[in-house]
Amino acid sequence: MRVGVLAMQGAVREHLDALRRCGCEAVTVKRVEQLKDLHGLIIPGGESTTIGELMREYGFFPAIKQAAENGLGIYGTCAGMILLAKEIRDSDQPRLGIMDVVVRRNAFGRQRESFEIDLDIPLLGEHPFRAVFIRAPYIESAGPAVEVLASLGGKIVLAREGRLLASAFHPELTDDLRIHQYFVQMLSAQDTGAIAKRGTPSRSESEHEEERPEVGTA
Repeated sequence: MRVGVLAMQGAVREHLDALRRCGCEAVTVKRVEQLKDLHGLIIPGGESTTIGELMREYGFFPAIKQAAENGLGIYGTCAGMILLAKEIRDSDQPRLGIMDVVVRRNAFGRQRESFEIDLDIPLLGEHPFRAVFIRAPYIESAGPAVEVLASLGGKIVLAREGRLLASAFHPELTDDLRIHQYFVQMLSAQDTGAIAKRGTPSRSESEHEEERPEVGTA
């Protein structure tokens, strides 16, 4: 199972480590060409407007949308959830817009209001998940095809729509692999033939060859 982590910002190394511990071949994705032959993609946290601008500059929006249409599974954490959303409340920032949810940014407060909490996620079993919320968003509303997997104080913080998974919190910052394992199981359940159909818009290998440094979660 080959899963990529979009390396624009956020806890890229932590996601890679979690995926490898789940038995995946985990790779960083810094150019659209690297989307080829992936079973899944994680979009980490960070600053969603900055990540969105970088994704637009490097041609990731059409590439990821096309890959998703052709069967690529995608998991967005925190800022990644914002970028998946069709609508971002009070914002016109760049986004993929492929998940039928309305998201509110910084909904639990700013950096100093970040917190950890034991979160009940029924699909993971009786043992709660220690969820790390950092300048976290939440889902205000979700379309009929979206499955709500966990809520906190009436606010949706984990949801799935088909091959898309989104969380307001950061499972990669804990030692608990259950959410990464769930994402990998999602990918395993997909039509494995879909990977052969995936393509990405052509883009010169010489463009933007410089490797961007990985930026810590903000």
